[in-house]
Amino acid sequence: MDDRFAPLPAPPYYAVIFSSLLSDDSAGYGQMAARMAALAAEQPGYIGAESVRDSNGFGITVSYWRDADALAAWKRNVEHLAAQKMGKARWYRHYALRVCKVERAYAGPQRR
Repeated sequence: MDDRFAPLPAPPYYAVIFSSLLSDDSAGYGQMAARMAALAAEQPGYIGAESVRDSNGFGITVSYWRDADALAAWKRNVEHLAAQKMGKARWYRHYALRVCKVERAYAGPQRR
């Protein structure tokens, strides 16, 4: 498997889909995004993440979590809360967040 894909267990698990459009003032954003990725990976119940951003500043990050409790703990993380505040005040022109319970998952094509 390609290492750009998160190593996912069999369902069920949770996916948080975060879509964002950066503002014109994105100074410091890359460093904060890298810090949040590293911090998330330290959290109990974190499974992995997949993230992309295009040249116009539109990005999607999907993070995966073992259960709703792990996800709630990440939402309450003090450093994560501070990053969210900065994002709302400075870095994001717009964002959308969706939380999903993954009940089925497929991958392919099968290697021959």
